[in-house]
Parts: sequence; C-alpha cells; structure tokens
Amino acid sequence: MSTNGIIETGIECLETEAQSILDLIPRMGKDFEDAVELICNCTGKVIVTGVGKSGHIGSKIAATLASTGTPSFYLNPLDAYHGDLGMIAPGDVVMAISYSGNTDELLRFMPLLLERHIPIIGISGHPESLLARYSKIHLNISVAREADPLNLAPTSSTTATLAMGDALASALIRMRNFKDSDFAQFHPGGSLGKRLLGRVRDFMDSEQLQTWKVSPHDMLSDVIIQISEGKKGLVVALEPDPDDASKTHVVGIITDGDVRRAMQKYREDFFKLRVEDVMSRRPKLIHVNDKISYAGDLMQKNFIHALIVLDEQEQFCGIIDWFACA
Repeated sequence: MSTNGIIETGIECLETEAQSILDLIPRMGKDFEDAVELICNCTGKVIVTGVGKSGHIGSKIAATLASTGTPSFYLNPLDAYHGDLGMIAPGDVVMAISYSGNTDELLRFMPLLLERHIPIIGISGHPESLLARYSKIHLNISVAREADPLNLAPTSSTTATLAMGDALASALIRMRNFKDSDFAQFHPGGSLGKRLLGRVRDFMDSEQLQTWKVSPHDMLSDVIIQISEGKKGLVVALEPDPDDASKTHVVGIITDGDVRRAMQKYREDFFKLRVEDVMSRRPKLIHVNDKISYAGDLMQKNFIHALIVLDEQEQFCGIIDWFACA
C-alpha cells in the first residue's frame, strides 16, 4: 500500500468519526435534557454499564462524571450477576450502553433494575431496541457507518457514544455551576492539581534569601557576583522600614539582563554605578498564599521569568520562577 493510501485512509477515518459526532446535534432534544435533569436530581450514584468496547467507553464516561461532581462508577454486567448488583441502591441511576441495544449480557439484569425502581438511561444506536424499551430515557447515538474500511469495528459508534457522555458531563457542569475550584478537589495530584490548588509558598525558593538581598546603595559591580551566586538571575533591592527597624521593604530589582544593558549603555562608567541607578523600581510582587496559577499568569502577562514573594508581614521571603509554575 502506498504512503498516500495510508494517509488517505487515516483522513477518511477521521472525517467519518467527525461526521458521526456532528450527526448527534439534530438529536439533542428533550431526551437529552431529561437525561441531564435525571442525573442532576439523582440522590445516589450514576452507575455506567456496558459490554466490550461499550464497556470501555462507559468506564471513561463514569470517570468523567465522577471528576466533574457526579458520583459515578463503572459496573461490568458480568460482575452484576455475581454479587456486584448489591452496589446499586435506591436513588441511583443506571446508564446502560449498547450500540445494538440487544446485548444479552447487558439486558439480562435490566428487569432486575426495573423491579427495584432504578431508572435506566439507555444509550444505543437503535431507538426500537430492547434496551430502548427498558429505558426511562433513551439517547440515540446511531451512526451512518463505522470508520474502518470494513465497516465492522466499533469506531464511529464508540466515538459518538464518548461524545454523548462528554455532552452530558458538560451540561451537568453548567447546571451545577461547577467551578474550577470544585474541579480541583477531584484532581489534587499531578500538574493539574498543582495548577489549581498549589500555593506560592509550596513552590517558591528561599534557600539563598540572603544572597538575593542588596541595598540600592551598593555598587553595581559588586552585585554581579551575587546575581551569579544566587542562580536566579536577579537580586532584590531592600531598604529599612522607617517605622520599624526590624523590617525592610522592596524598592527594586536588578536582573542579569539589566546588568548587560547597563554595561552596554554606560561602558567605562559602568563601575561607577550603584544599584539604584539601574534597578527596576516597580518589580512584580506576589504573596505566599497566592495560587501558583496566578503566579504563572502574572509572569506570562509581563514576559518575566521570576517574581518576588512577600510573606504575611509584607517581607521579602523568597523567589518563585517560571519553572516552578510549569
């Protein structure tokens, strides 16, 4: 097979799957609205179930719901016959997935749910299927064809099912007024948890605090050594607080870029300069309790690589750089 044929097949697959999602849009009516309201008003859990590829997709849908404020988990229909049916209780909602709507392993325990008055949201490609008849609400995810060349492998159908699950989760986010702070509670780990929950105090560097401190009256030539030793590419100019001798306040910052520009501008007069002659007098400050996401946004907005950190008493206590926010 030629390289062009391979690429064309891949493109055809993507186009077919994309169309399967677009074809869902005209079906977004009362059934979808009712499904969202049923889940939103659910006093228990949403149990997602399905067999084979539908089960894999169902597991992802359950995970998405759980991470966006809807208590949810995936239940394998085969396990339901061996004790796991006890996981389903009054107040729960079952979301059952089968493209054919006639999967025997799935349908066998649907009557048991109805006997216990557990409402079923059925997702299938056949509105006249047995699953659709068992369901209180049915969502039609039928596709014109599967995306593989043989029109056999679950491709377009699983894509459409996954997209429908995402649409449900997105609508529930809006209905519940679910915020990023709520989302963070379910994602405390990894870079996402860091960005949403992390505070500056948890990621700032304070080990070389004394090395980063200079006086605005220091000779600029002497400060070059401190900038190098501090390994942050900067030093912070401080002056004593006139009202409290035990405290200082930030009056400026000098970066290695400031030093290079001063050397280029002043040349032989460079060694006559003091810190106050070239320092930036309005450095960007951040507090220890600010979110790490705010620190990153502030650096990106101002095209800088580091921020001066102040503690609760407005005292210089550390530096946070771009790498800590990444």
